[in-house]
Amino acid sequence: MGWANGSSPTGFILLGFSAHPRLEVVLFVFVLFFYLLTLLGNFAVMAVSYLDPALHTPMYFFLSNLSLLDVCFTTSLAPQTLVNLRGPAKTITYGGCVVQLYVSLALGSTECILQAVMALDHYEPVCRPLHYVVIMSPRVCQQLASTSWLSGLANSLIHATFTLQLPLCGNHRLDHFICEVPALLKLACVDTTVNELVLFLVSILFLLISPVLILISYGFITRAVLRIRSSEARYKAFSTCSSHLTVVVIFYGTIIYMYLQPSDSYAQDQGKFISLFYTMLTPTLNPLIYTLRNKDVKGALRKLLSGKLCPLWT
Repeated sequence: MGWANGSSPTGFILLGFSAHPRLEVVLFVFVLFFYLLTLLGNFAVMAVSYLDPALHTPMYFFLSNLSLLDVCFTTSLAPQTLVNLRGPAKTITYGGCVVQLYVSLALGSTECILQAVMALDHYEPVCRPLHYVVIMSPRVCQQLASTSWLSGLANSLIHATFTLQLPLCGNHRLDHFICEVPALLKLACVDTTVNELVLFLVSILFLLISPVLILISYGFITRAVLRIRSSEARYKAFSTCSSHLTVVVIFYGTIIYMYLQPSDSYAQDQGKFISLFYTMLTPTLNPLIYTLRNKDVKGALRKLLSGKLCPLWT
């Protein structure tokens, strides 16, 4: 790999927010708080989705996948970030940077596809209710979830491998708090046009085509919901779909800003805060947005806390 000959043998120095020492204390508390909240919220969603038979549906199957993904994604980044914010040695080993790059890219890309799959799951029962049970069978749901995870892995292999081939010529001061592609491209001592082109083309597939398909599906959903005569059924459909749409807007908005802007207009300090938002805050918002507006999940959580779900385990 290109880095092996040009990087520091001990790894990389993550500059992060070192220019703002006082801010680091605040950010440490911020990251720790939202990391713990992410673990608590997403594990709770996975627990109730598994324990409550009433939640054994395609919607909660995909939501459990999303929760698992968010836990893994945040865990791949938060511990290293906390260490660097807390101590004076703001370093990461070469191997640690490689692993972090591959894992975070794979999980982030997986979520892009999984959000589109969840939009399909919302489209089918509203627009094609008579075919929903047949189309979204357990086998099909497992295949769709597997496709999401494998697509994310493939994207990670392309992006990370192309980035790792770049020679750094001794540059090992990474102006970021995590190993991320846009920041790593800045370290290269050669022309990165090809890498940026590959990054842009693959990003279009994950960051433009997926949200476009989601918006199209919600266009059909909106048209179908407006035809429903029952105001209660209409409210329930809008409530469920609006929760997912809120997550989609937050997730894709931040990622598109990071990966689809020209490299010469990439503001490093601004990019750090955007990265902090979608790596630490967004995984926390997912379970909150879905549960606060979902009576089924809130009911299951109450049963879990009161111990009524324990017999269902046995």
